[in-house]
Amino acid sequence: MEKVLITAAAVGLVLGAGAGSALASGPDWGKVPNKKITVFYPGASPIEWITKGTEHGGAKGLKMGEACTECHEEEVADMGKKMVSGQKIEPKPIKGKAPAIPVSVQAAHDGTNLHLRFSWKQPPGGGPKMDADNPVKLAFMLEDNKIERANLSGCWETCHGDARTMPDAKDDKKTKYVIGGDVKAGKFYDLLQWKSGKGAKPADGYVADKRVMEGGKALVDAKGELKGDTWTVTFTRKLAGGEGDITLVPGKTYNFGFAIHDDHTSGRFHHVSLGYTLGIDAKADITAAKQ
Repeated sequence: MEKVLITAAAVGLVLGAGAGSALASGPDWGKVPNKKITVFYPGASPIEWITKGTEHGGAKGLKMGEACTECHEEEVADMGKKMVSGQKIEPKPIKGKAPAIPVSVQAAHDGTNLHLRFSWKQPPGGGPKMDADNPVKLAFMLEDNKIERANLSGCWETCHGDARTMPDAKDDKKTKYVIGGDVKAGKFYDLLQWKSGKGAKPADGYVADKRVMEGGKALVDAKGELKGDTWTVTFTRKLAGGEGDITLVPGKTYNFGFAIHDDHTSGRFHHVSLGYTLGIDAKADITAAKQ
């Protein structure tokens, strides 16, 4: 794949961050700790499967308050192998698809903006081009400890068996949602997505009773670069936003997860992380300290 540089902060997006505001230059990433997180291919494993004890042995632990990371963090690559091959809960295996992708995650803030940086080596591909315009997409979600089990299961609370591209889907327009999701009540996931396609704009939305990919006011900048065989994607997000944007407060932690759509994939055919915590000047799996 050729070296490409994609910047998703169009003029309109920059102005949307506030008239006259300038993009933050970003932190000194060389001084920011790395958290190694492996995203894996999840197959067709909606929350209904996760919580069904007859099919998923971890359902009992989840009911007892154990996070998915407590059992699975060290075995996600092996889990990905089973699912990507079709050995487990994948009726449509994709030949050549990577079972897992190790990712380096960094976070910092400057008092006004949160900065997140993801980097990983491009794995082999060769599957069908479901999204011909975007070789790669990266999205992350934040949750403010208001959705039941979000601190245990991460983003799986948005993944359901009746969503489009799932084997049991009956509506090809139904996407992610949260049972009982309500933006005004704070029961939602804040969602940001970067796309690698030429001229593609980033998404700033949320997942509540349905997924909305626009309307957020927090995103300042999203950009990505493939240099050699390594992708680097960075986000700059205001700590405070508008409706559908979680306000990030120093001293607090938030539930955090991310996904990579690799090799032109779309829908559920992505690589996902388990659930982690993001702290703003607070101890967490990933701590965004002020620089």
